[in-house]
Amino acid sequence: MGKVIISVLGKDAVGIIAKVCTMLSENNVNINDISQTIIQGYFNMMMIADLSASSIKLADLQANLDKIGEEMGVQIKCQREEIFDKMHRI
Repeated sequence: MGKVIISVLGKDAVGIIAKVCTMLSENNVNINDISQTIIQGYFNMMMIADLSASSIKLADLQANLDKIGEEMGVQIKCQREEIFDKMHRI
């Protein structure tokens, strides 16, 4: 598997980035690019991550991200880069 787009959206809380990045690191997923912003208490983050060195399946990665999202009260989505690109073409 190649690259994925991970997005996180919800009320800001301490540790969101740390928990997501720790889980990715534990699964040998490399973060290629990351952008995050907080607007009036709402947290928004987008990452491009590379799964080529990881043995985790996309479904398992999403399940792990869902668990973190539930714990933190945020919504976390993960899509393969090529699907994300096709969905967001103009």
